[in-house]
Amino acid sequence: MAPRDQSCGDGGEVDPEGGIEAPLLSSGSSFFQDPAHEDGDGDEEARRRRRRFLLAGRSQSNTTSQVALVGVGVCPIESLDYELIENEVFKQDWRARGRGHILRYVALKWALCFLVGVLSAAAGFVANLGVENVAGAKFVVTSNLMLAGRYGTAFAVFLVSNFALTMLATVLTVYVAPAAAGSGIPEVKAYLNGVDAPDIFSLKTLVVKIVGCIAAVSSSLHVGKAGPLVHTGACIASILGQGGSSKYHLTCKWLRYFKNDRDRRDLVTCGAGAGIAAAFRAPVGGVLFALEAVSSWWRSALLWRAFFTTAMVAVVLRALIDFCKSDKCGLFGKGGLIMFDVTSDYITYHLVDLPPVITLGVLGGVLGSLHNFFLDKLTFRKGQKYKLLLAAVVTICTSCCLFGLPWIASCKPCPSDTEEACPSIGRSGNFKKYQCAMNEYNDLASLFFNTNDDTIRNLYSAGTDDEFHISSILVFFFTSYFLGIFSYGLALPSGLFVPVILTGATYGRLVGMLIGSQSTLDHGLFAVLGSAALLGGSMRMTVSVCVVILELTNNLLMLPLVMLVLLISKTVADAFNANIYDLLVKLKGFPYLEGHVEPYMRQLSVSDVVTGPLQAFNGIEKVGHIVHVLRTTGHNGFPVVDEPPFSDSPVLFGLVLRAHLLVLLRKKDFIPNCSASALDASKQFLPHDFAKPGSGKHDRIEEIQFSAEELEMFVDLHPFTNTSPYTVVETMSLAKAHVLFREVGLRHLLVLPKSSKRAPVVGILTRHDFMPEHILGLHPFLFKTRWKKVRFGKSAFTNLVF
Repeated sequence: MAPRDQSCGDGGEVDPEGGIEAPLLSSGSSFFQDPAHEDGDGDEEARRRRRRFLLAGRSQSNTTSQVALVGVGVCPIESLDYELIENEVFKQDWRARGRGHILRYVALKWALCFLVGVLSAAAGFVANLGVENVAGAKFVVTSNLMLAGRYGTAFAVFLVSNFALTMLATVLTVYVAPAAAGSGIPEVKAYLNGVDAPDIFSLKTLVVKIVGCIAAVSSSLHVGKAGPLVHTGACIASILGQGGSSKYHLTCKWLRYFKNDRDRRDLVTCGAGAGIAAAFRAPVGGVLFALEAVSSWWRSALLWRAFFTTAMVAVVLRALIDFCKSDKCGLFGKGGLIMFDVTSDYITYHLVDLPPVITLGVLGGVLGSLHNFFLDKLTFRKGQKYKLLLAAVVTICTSCCLFGLPWIASCKPCPSDTEEACPSIGRSGNFKKYQCAMNEYNDLASLFFNTNDDTIRNLYSAGTDDEFHISSILVFFFTSYFLGIFSYGLALPSGLFVPVILTGATYGRLVGMLIGSQSTLDHGLFAVLGSAALLGGSMRMTVSVCVVILELTNNLLMLPLVMLVLLISKTVADAFNANIYDLLVKLKGFPYLEGHVEPYMRQLSVSDVVTGPLQAFNGIEKVGHIVHVLRTTGHNGFPVVDEPPFSDSPVLFGLVLRAHLLVLLRKKDFIPNCSASALDASKQFLPHDFAKPGSGKHDRIEEIQFSAEELEMFVDLHPFTNTSPYTVVETMSLAKAHVLFREVGLRHLLVLPKSSKRAPVVGILTRHDFMPEHILGLHPFLFKTRWKKVRFGKSAFTNLVF
């Protein structure tokens, strides 16, 4: 199991009345011993009373969960270290860096952003190329069989191919890379908030994400590629930031500058934006998505690099698309790219159009909140065999709906003003004939028996004539609404963007057909606004969704209407529940730190939530004691306290990390007695010895072997201790501590006593100490006084008032 934060300590914690194995300070600390006891004649009861006084009732441990659902697998999680560890080794390295090192560091930052953009664009292109060819071949074969009148054989081919593709994606995900399941956006959002998990950005997760996404989307499930491409871009950024993969011998020593969580966080943010840019060819929308939806920290320098990354995505995609126009990519782009390429006609609107648009926004908010409710309740977490069975059932039901429901629709005469050969509406429409005559077409088939992206194009097509019957739109709306919910719960790579856009376009077209007579807007524009309304109601993103839709449709004239619909739908949906990604983060169990402070935190001080017992080390500590603590606890940070003769009184020297202790123990640079080491740590250790490994990777104390003589030796912790950790006084408001912890991006926050007569440090705060379940578990009375959560503009209201 991965090391855990200090506040969750599970080892060495016993009742203070019965002797403490994990004391407030190390067992040899003179702060716990009176002179009489040192001579062997001390009063044991007096020593117990002294310990109880110092512990001050903090023997209760934090019991919040240390695991989360990553993809479809339950994994241990740990926090990230965004704080600079200012120890002696770091300071010496920093002083040694010259202008050349700084220029190289800056140049590598931009070079990595360039690579992230190029590789994310390539991944998006490969995904679209694979989907277009696999799905296209499936539809061509099925179409030819239907034209020959072999409907039973056509259905069998359609069903078997969809089943095989779905099971391929599911088996790869369940047995090879469970972290690749779902969209991956909740995992990226949690990572950028400071939560790490094994294999979340590993190479096998990246490969399964791409291959599984191609198979899942090609299987006609109501899933999309946008979410998986966001995760793919984040994986590419993380792998480049950690210098490649040492497991597969793909490493580069030049990238060791970025072996830290701060720089890796920035790269992953750029990768997430690049994923959206690759999915929709929307570079500005990608930057805004990273800012609005997934990132917890942002600054102007990061904005510049993220925009450069997404610009590279747009350039590379354009070059690859032009290459495929020469028929060198199979079926890719035959009827319009799966990366949306929608352009609306010139539009005008008037004041009379506002009531229908407002109605569209209100209904979109209600439907979006219902979508989130159902998705939250119907997300499945059963065993592996159950996941395979569920995938089989859903793909069979989906295939039956897509193939069978068009048979209930009646044939319609071909539109006289269409430029396409009847019965084609959209791409490769010959297979949509079913039983219709050559001068007729099946409108329901053009919705069901098609790829999701081409169906969206059909719904976005301009016009106010009856290209679709209202009953066909109604049937497709309810079917796509619930198929999208059930498909996302499967154990395979899947995104929510495209299914929500599809369902929203259907809903918008339906509203346009019902009340379109009272508006001058055409039905295609209603479909575009419907997509915006449902996206705003489900995902609660406004600025990024607005820009993405404008980049998709290439029409700035829709800007006021899209803005109005998004604002209304988000406001209405906020009155019911949270956005879909926040719900999924909570459902998966990630300890996510919100950007706002809960009102009840104002009633508490830091000391009210500090739990223990606390482990600490002396500045010069015995090797055996360090090994014992590391083996019996899962803490990741330990206060270092200097005592006489190294100081006049017990004083906090700093904080040392578990990872750095493991480096010291593995190096075995010990000293024979308890005295300050004369060795220069900067000569014994190189800065990259303490570099952070890849995401989810860590050393284990069990892997290091010690002799009996080594366990009796000592190690000087002073050169490796962070001498300037962030600290707060125990009387500080918990709300203020929360703001400091989140805004700075801390992993540990030391709590100091108000009185100098107590131990120099009384506790450590981690993100688990700010979780509502921990706080309300310690103080149940807050349930009665806790403010009701006001979903109506909750975040804005909270920030405004508090």
